[in-house]
Amino acid sequence: MSDWPPKPENEVQNTQHNSQNITGKEWHILEKAVLASVEEQRRARRWSIFFKFLTFAYILFILVLLGKSCSTSSTDPTATTSSHIAVVDIIGTIAADKQSVNSADTVKALKKAFESKQSKAVVLNINSPGGSPVQSDEIWQEIQYLKKAHTGKKLYAVIGDTGASGAYYIASAADEIIVNPSSLVGSIGVIMPNYGVNGLMKKLGVEDRTMTSGENKALLSMTQPVDAAQKAHVQGVLDNVHDHFINAVKQGRGKKLKSQDPAIFSGLFWTGDQAVKLGIADRTGSLNTLKRELKVEKAVNYTIEYNPFDSVLGRIGSSIGQGFATSLSQQMQSEQTTKLQ
Repeated sequence: MSDWPPKPENEVQNTQHNSQNITGKEWHILEKAVLASVEEQRRARRWSIFFKFLTFAYILFILVLLGKSCSTSSTDPTATTSSHIAVVDIIGTIAADKQSVNSADTVKALKKAFESKQSKAVVLNINSPGGSPVQSDEIWQEIQYLKKAHTGKKLYAVIGDTGASGAYYIASAADEIIVNPSSLVGSIGVIMPNYGVNGLMKKLGVEDRTMTSGENKALLSMTQPVDAAQKAHVQGVLDNVHDHFINAVKQGRGKKLKSQDPAIFSGLFWTGDQAVKLGIADRTGSLNTLKRELKVEKAVNYTIEYNPFDSVLGRIGSSIGQGFATSLSQQMQSEQTTKLQ
């Protein structure tokens, strides 16, 4: 008899029969095809990560070459074979960061300048309003050590527009301080800026709810009235730092100070001419006059230049490395998950 029209129970039996047939060779072939496809995708991802990393590395290499060619830094000054004056710049704010005059780089430059067999003298080329007392003192201390280690080599400080505060602290370590008649010199003092806005806050209806676990933790808060005892403590700290500054100047200048007027250490500053009269500078002149006096035509700059391009490249390299490591980690995790499944 004909099976038409088909009956529902027959369709169910046919479906079961077909599923049973699939579990044979066809199923193994299908499984191999799927696994081959997965493996191919893995390879494609691996090669994709590899080529991306290679591209980034190539770009980074080109940027490094461009940075080196665009850098203002000269060749290694220690490679200079002719007699010269070794110059170390103290230009700009004195601080711990790389963009400023910092003790780490300045000390390295001074060490190379003093140790060079071809340098006949070392010059601090100063144009700075000062800055960090700590950085200034570290440079001053190292100069004292280098002068004792190289007794036959004089250190000059040549002040341009400004040699004040921390910059003068450093200059006081020199054997001679040379200034321009119009230079601004001095400012032997210490400052800690602070402002009070508690009156303004009251007018605006703003309440200070600062909480501390120590009674002096909110010392010199801008939003609270100044406590007399706290003010006295801070003044004592500033006076102590100021004493270090004064002692450094007195040790460096010695009998060259022509006046014992306390105003010299009050934070005042003077022109170059006035500074010479007070004895906080020795004479007027410049690097060129010093060259003629020492009969040396060449001046070589030993300053370690800060190149912001190098900093950018470092961050790019770090980002590329981190990105590559992350991609590789994700790839390995994906493969491990696939194997577990």
